[in-house]
Amino acid sequence: MESNEVGTQFHADVVVVGAGLSGLVSAAEAYNAGRRVLIIDQEPEASLGGQAHWSFGGLFLVDTPEQRRLGVKDSVDLALGDWMGSAAFDRPEDHWARQWAEAYVNFAAGEKRSWLHALGVRFFPLVQWAERGGYDAQGHGNSVPRFHVVWGTGPGILEPFIAKVTEGVESGRVQFAFGHRGTELMFDAGRVTGVRGDVLAPSANERGVASSREVVGEFTASGAAVVVTTGGIGGNHAMVREQWPEHKSPKYLLTGVPASVDGEFQQAVATAGGNLINTDRMWHYPEGIHNPDPVWPNHGIRILSGPSPLWLDATGHRLPVPLFPGFDSLGTLRHLGTTGHDHSWFVLNQTIISKEFALSGSEQNPDLTGRDVKLLAKRALPGATGPVQNFLDRGVDFLQATTAQELGTKMNALIGEDLIDPQGLLETLEARDRQVHSGLGKDTQLNAIREARRFSTDKLMRVVPPHAMLAPEHGPLIAVRLSTLTRKSLGGLQTDLTGRVLNSDGEPIAGLYAAGEAAGFGGGGLHGYRSLEGTFLGGCLFSGRIAGRQAASDTAG
Repeated sequence: MESNEVGTQFHADVVVVGAGLSGLVSAAEAYNAGRRVLIIDQEPEASLGGQAHWSFGGLFLVDTPEQRRLGVKDSVDLALGDWMGSAAFDRPEDHWARQWAEAYVNFAAGEKRSWLHALGVRFFPLVQWAERGGYDAQGHGNSVPRFHVVWGTGPGILEPFIAKVTEGVESGRVQFAFGHRGTELMFDAGRVTGVRGDVLAPSANERGVASSREVVGEFTASGAAVVVTTGGIGGNHAMVREQWPEHKSPKYLLTGVPASVDGEFQQAVATAGGNLINTDRMWHYPEGIHNPDPVWPNHGIRILSGPSPLWLDATGHRLPVPLFPGFDSLGTLRHLGTTGHDHSWFVLNQTIISKEFALSGSEQNPDLTGRDVKLLAKRALPGATGPVQNFLDRGVDFLQATTAQELGTKMNALIGEDLIDPQGLLETLEARDRQVHSGLGKDTQLNAIREARRFSTDKLMRVVPPHAMLAPEHGPLIAVRLSTLTRKSLGGLQTDLTGRVLNSDGEPIAGLYAAGEAAGFGGGGLHGYRSLEGTFLGGCLFSGRIAGRQAASDTAG
């Protein structure tokens, strides 16, 4: 590093822009290949690891020992069929994304688990079932459970890569530049030769808290290759609204990622010629709730619910089949967008919340994050987990009542408008309970609950037996107001299978690579329209590994 009148100057073989998971993986791979690596990030060191730190740590894996021990029969052909049915690729620019999708599914069925295992990553043995779908065999959803939770959650998946780049720092071949915001690419004779940007004022803020944007200097970072790993746009509501299909975003949004997830450098790469595609494909959640202990502005948490709560629109009507909790997030979000209201409701009872409610994120799962077996064992005891109970006690979105009419009245009071008919709510619950008493019934959701309990993990820890929701012994009744929670971009910078960023003519831009969410997790959108869950962290791992290795190869000699 040098300083002169034009600002700070850095020199490395590989410059990685972004210190999240994909950036750390890219940097670790380049360092392993013997390269000198510079990692720049606009956030302070406290936020090392980016969004991955806050994640639940779920990874999409195929035909694993964990699945087989639970009697799950999976295969690469089944997984690829599920992926393609969910992605529904239908655009000419999906050419590379489709190839990335096939390569990723094969990675998830092949080397992914053994590679991570060799790095010390371990998995919670009970595989979860996310995004069940509920359509036909060629439609959206996982045919079998594939959501493998890392022992240690998000921080656990980051550990080996942070350790590797720390080793590189100690050896003098890796350098961090925190508080350095890239603003543009540098070119020479058509080749990317580095990054130029602003030095920001030092910030002592804790992880995730908005940091300083005061510019105190400038920098240049030159390198033979640049890897862009700056994430998505979920913290930038203006950009989310601009890119929302037909710009019909909800008026009210919760934020599921730190404010630093702003998409600005991705736009800078597009301005420099990178082909930014599929920006209207996004993955936001309809099950967002306000965090009573917020870290960033309008901080929301996603409920990971089992299938038993009734999902009602703002006027108290049940959502259409198969829009049950955990079946089709994007389909539910699209349907709710037609209702004219920005919120919906879960209606359930104490029995259901005690077993079926979990909260997404490392900080909401201290047992798994802290690898605390004694704390984990408490999940088998009666009652909600500590984090869920905290929301039940303190969350502004949670209501409790002894009768359906009382609950409906409280729901209206929270919204400030009489959208729910309390008597109609009672009749909805009574009709549902009659289906339970029949022993068979025509209610598709109840049949889905019975089917879910055929899977051992769900029966053990995720799905309660069908029961009369109005029965006093299962009370009190609970309603949870749900809002849209921003999370992921599915589109991004278009890349070929080596991670090279392409221009609008489909030609690679020399010296420029992208990985992670900035690249749509590979190819400018390997998910297509829908995610199968557990595929965001995995996409960062896969694309980061490829881009880091190829960038290192590009700088050989």
